[in-house]
Amino acid sequence: MTVHTGDRRILGIDPGLRVTGFGVIGVTGQRLTYLTCGCIRSAGEDLPQRIAVIVRDLSEVIAREQPTEVAVEKVFVNVNPQSTLLLGQARGAAISAAVLAALPVAEYTALQVKQAVVGHGKAAKEQVQEMVRRLLNLPGAPSPDAADALACAICHAHGARGLSGVRERGFRMRAGRLV
Repeated sequence: MTVHTGDRRILGIDPGLRVTGFGVIGVTGQRLTYLTCGCIRSAGEDLPQRIAVIVRDLSEVIAREQPTEVAVEKVFVNVNPQSTLLLGQARGAAISAAVLAALPVAEYTALQVKQAVVGHGKAAKEQVQEMVRRLLNLPGAPSPDAADALACAICHAHGARGLSGVRERGFRMRAGRLV
C-alpha cells in the first residue's frame, strides 16, 4: 500500500533545551497525513553541547523527512528570565537547523497553536494530545512534546486561522463559547 505524503510536508517543532519535540505531517488540500514524530533529548549541563545536539538531530530529521516548510512555537515570557533565555536559545538552534536547510520558517505562539487545534488558547496538554490524535487519526496519543510539535504543524497547515475559520462560517466566540 502506498502512503500519499501530501503536496506539502510540514515539520513542526516544539523547542526545549532538554526535550525538543518534532512532528512531520503531509498536507494535500485540507487533508492532513501523519508522517512521523519524536523527541530530541539533550542532557548535561554544557549549553553549547545541548544546542549542538538540537541542531544536529533536527538536521537529521530534515534530511530524512524532506519537509517543504517548518513551523516553530514561539517562546513565551516566563516568570524566570533565565528559563526564558535558555528556551530562546533552544528555539534559535531549531530555527538554525531549518534555515541551514534553506526551508521557510513560520512562528506561532502557544495560544495560536492551541486555538487552531483545540479551539481555545488555555487548553491543557492532554487536550492538545487528544485533538492531535483525532485530527491525524493516530492509534494513541503522542508524547506531550511531540504532540505540541504536531499541533504546531497542524496550525501552520490551517494557515494559523484557528477560530477565524469558524467565524468565516458565521459563528462567533463569546466568553469562550461558540454562539
